Amino acid sequence: MASNSSTLSVIGAIVANLLIAVLKFIAASFTGSAAMLSEGIHSVIDTTNGLLLLLGIKRSKKGANKIHPFGQGKEIYFWSFVVAILIFALGGGVAIYEGIKHLTHPPTEINHSNIIWNYAVIFGAMIFEGSSLIYAMKQFRKKYPTGFTSALEESKDAASMAIIIEESAAMIGLLIALIGVTLTFFTNNPIYDAISSIAIGILLFAVAGFLAKETQDLLIGESISNKDLKMINDILNQYNELEFFGNIKSMHLGPDEVLLALEVNFKDNVTLHELEGIIAKIKEQIRKVDEKFTYIYIESNSISKNEF
Repeated sequence: MASNSSTLSVIGAIVANLLIAVLKFIAASFTGSAAMLSEGIHSVIDTTNGLLLLLGIKRSKKGANKIHPFGQGKEIYFWSFVVAILIFALGGGVAIYEGIKHLTHPPTEINHSNIIWNYAVIFGAMIFEGSSLIYAMKQFRKKYPTGFTSALEESKDAASMAIIIEESAAMIGLLIALIGVTLTFFTNNPIYDAISSIAIGILLFAVAGFLAKETQDLLIGESISNKDLKMINDILNQYNELEFFGNIKSMHLGPDEVLLALEVNFKDNVTLHELEGIIAKIKEQIRKVDEKFTYIYIESNSISKNEF
């Protein structure tokens, strides 16, 4: 299930995006900027996405039941996938549509007197988005203190990952909008504003594709990392009572929940009582290293494949 830090990051992003959306739409209404309108739509979608992620976090915390014996941690992955679709279909699609519309039907005149609205909103949005991104990064690094790139690969917290990527994309989108607005102002040519809107749409397509791929793997059933696999092998290698072990299978059930199954074969001189104690100790050691291994199933081929 998603952690409290994920929830705080999502709430912070929702508040920031809602305020920014209002400012962007006000600026777009005064200036007629396609890029600013696209950015306003982008912020509305980000706000909606945040609400969906909150829903996913809440539902993922529901415990196991008859229908979901391993809990409902994957809810957050489902809603993160929905978020990716919304970014692609609404965010990217609308931004490109607005850009093409302004390319084919450019405004007859540019209202230079209201350009200050665009600059004020863009720089104000950068402050809000930047603050939200820094806070989300801070919460993320508390849980994953290693290098950011490796931490992003290691993390299965789809909510935190979605917020960080969305806020990063928002900052890039604002820079694109700033360039488009500035070029339009100094050249008196609206084509730059339209092109920047299309560029924002392409950026959102790329973000949506990345998020969709990451959450798709987790929804299908992504296994543990090579680092975790090495840890398990190192623990099992400590036991001289094992003849061999293998067929290690795993699946992420949520950001902090993993299902682990493996097969072991004990030497002939190991008694049933010793066997049970060793299996319990192996489980305890694995969970001591990493608590995310919620469900561990060890099958012994030594005694007619009885499971423990």
